[in-house]
Amino acid sequence: MEKARILVQGIVQGVGFRPTVYRIAKSMNLTGYVRNLGNIVEILLEGEKDEIEDFAKNLKLKKPPISKINSLKIEWLESDVSGEFNDFEILKSSENFSGSSVIPPDLATCDQCLEEVLNNKDRRYRYPFTACTDCGPRFTVIKSIPYDRERTSMDEFPLCSDCTEEYQNPEDRRYHAEATCCPECGPEVFLYKENRINVENPIKEAVKLIDDGNILAIKGIGGTHLVVKTTEEGPVDELRKRLGRFNQAFACMSPDIETIKTFAEVADFEEKTLLSRRRPIVVLNKNQDYYLAPSVSPMLHNLGVMLPYSALHHLLFQYTHEPAFIMTSANMPGEPMLIGNSDIVEKLDGVADYFLLHDRQIINRCDDSVVRFRGGEMAFIRRSRGYVPEPYNFSGINNKLNVLALGPEIDVTFSLLKEGNCYVSQHIGNTTKYETFKYLQNAIEHMINITKTDSVDVVACDLHPMFFTTKLAEKLGDKFQCPVFPVQHHHAHAAALAVDNGVDEVMCIAADGVGYGEDGTAWGGEILHLKGGKYERVGSLMPQKMAGGDLTTKYPIRMVMSMLYDHYDIEKLVDLMKTNYRDYFKHGEREVELVAKQLERDFNINQTTSTGRVLDAISSALGICGERTYEGECSMKLESVARNGADTLEIPVEIKKHHGMDVLDTTQIMRSLLDMKGSGERVQDIARAAQKAVSQGLAELAIKAVEKTDLDVIGGSGGVFYNEAVSMTIKAVVEDAGYRFIQHKNSCAGDGSVSMGQAAVAAWHYRDL
Repeated sequence: MEKARILVQGIVQGVGFRPTVYRIAKSMNLTGYVRNLGNIVEILLEGEKDEIEDFAKNLKLKKPPISKINSLKIEWLESDVSGEFNDFEILKSSENFSGSSVIPPDLATCDQCLEEVLNNKDRRYRYPFTACTDCGPRFTVIKSIPYDRERTSMDEFPLCSDCTEEYQNPEDRRYHAEATCCPECGPEVFLYKENRINVENPIKEAVKLIDDGNILAIKGIGGTHLVVKTTEEGPVDELRKRLGRFNQAFACMSPDIETIKTFAEVADFEEKTLLSRRRPIVVLNKNQDYYLAPSVSPMLHNLGVMLPYSALHHLLFQYTHEPAFIMTSANMPGEPMLIGNSDIVEKLDGVADYFLLHDRQIINRCDDSVVRFRGGEMAFIRRSRGYVPEPYNFSGINNKLNVLALGPEIDVTFSLLKEGNCYVSQHIGNTTKYETFKYLQNAIEHMINITKTDSVDVVACDLHPMFFTTKLAEKLGDKFQCPVFPVQHHHAHAAALAVDNGVDEVMCIAADGVGYGEDGTAWGGEILHLKGGKYERVGSLMPQKMAGGDLTTKYPIRMVMSMLYDHYDIEKLVDLMKTNYRDYFKHGEREVELVAKQLERDFNINQTTSTGRVLDAISSALGICGERTYEGECSMKLESVARNGADTLEIPVEIKKHHGMDVLDTTQIMRSLLDMKGSGERVQDIARAAQKAVSQGLAELAIKAVEKTDLDVIGGSGGVFYNEAVSMTIKAVVEDAGYRFIQHKNSCAGDGSVSMGQAAVAAWHYRDL
């Protein structure tokens, strides 16, 4: 008889792991116990040596599908102490452990639970909070760790006798399913308007109201959605008016894959992601038979779609013939998604006609995750529900340093690096808004608590001195008595890309809207040679003037005028703007003259190398989009128009020297497209050619830089790499030149992974000291 201690590390979403251990041990007649020790599961076994080794093999083969084993180690103990156990049991989670605890993400309702919900003979028939160890809310209900029911918002709902029996039976799939409940003992859903509305089936009544054209606020797992039907313009337009969100595409929820395919193209890899337990929003191309209201996703070739991920969502579609409902986050622009019943009712007064609420508290709000595929490769636009707070493995960089990284200022996440695990937070948002900034601080405090982080060694932040997150970093540095470590924005982008692909050196094309540069100007089209904690800027787009600074972001025609100023006679430039683009200037011809004077006098003129500003300017110059009303609007509409263009036009790519560094001449691209427009070429063909020229130019800059090194890897990061045509063009040029091209796979190309990159740079920097 032998005795062994098995330590299993890296149980991700491993709530059902201990019952699996129990069942395997019992089936093999092994005695001992299993218990949680934070991020380690400890198994003590007594039995023959070959049986214990077989147990370890069986555990790897039969582990729950939602769990992940990073390491499994067997420690053989002294055999003379065997015979200590008569049975195998599951011990209560230990609260006396060092290290981080398992913090599982929220998962979609499993097939078994859904079958119960739809079975009129089951006691959980039509119950919207049905869950088990394989599914349901987790991160959104956790108050503290270890993850047990009494430390979640489910502690307000004592289990009935039937649920208690399931909860205490290791052979049952609801054994220690912390979110388990039933109509007798769990939360309840109710309809509300001024007062609680007494109806027999509030979900059915809510759907009837939606089908009648009303706007409903529906509280879900990690937040609240505003919901309307999608087959009529009226309700969608009304929602836009009430939100003041006139152009940005709305995400939709559809009941099943077959229905989605009636209005959108769904590739196999997209279908697999839609059906996954994580249930993100997937950006899909509209198909030729697209029939939803045009205002759902105006002037775009694609839209975001998700499948139901809670029993509540599944029940909504039991009572409607609508192919999809708009499900957009219920918040005022820039503010956090609403989660408390009183806040939902108060702040959405005048926006929602009715409210479908429930009485379970949401501890951690968590927006829907959003992904997009480019050439079959997935990238996160927003990594949140279903994935957070599953950590990234940084053990190869630094497993001793604790780093708190605060991200940029807009589209913020923060990251906490502890003992080699980097926990990237849920989507936080725009921290220039007071409520969002407060949410950031509360979320940081909660993450520190649930990871049992006693100290922080470094606080990392953006290089921009005026960001709210930078100022917060200074306060947190004082609080933790540790250094504050600023990281240049695009260095962080490149670092996140490198970590995601398991490399520590890459020639990175960092292309986005804006990032504060080392020289104090606005960067955004950079070629950076990343070497871990250090980087060298070796190329960029041509620096361009920005008449009015940030006004060029909202009104990109100002960027067009700025780009052309040094290459056009001023009178001809003013005449061109007045004749062709007067309506794109907020104050018409008067503003054209004002911008000309700004440029002549060099007054209120900033400088940028931003790819986003160039693409926006191209969109404006071609008459596609004259005003940006949401992030990325002009470039996204450019992509949609270019997608329908023929590859019959070519704009030459010119790389020049500027202060000794290679730069892409973007003014030449602008002049070429205006010439083409003037000669009567189709706008969609010019759009494709101009977008392609920018892409080829960035790729050639990177190739020229990498040829001077021994490196063979070129990568792409930044929000521009959500554009499939740009990504695929750059990839093709790089690979044709014989280099490997890498992109984000499990992290965001945009600013959602900047905090992760900041943490990586800090970890490399302090490791190498």
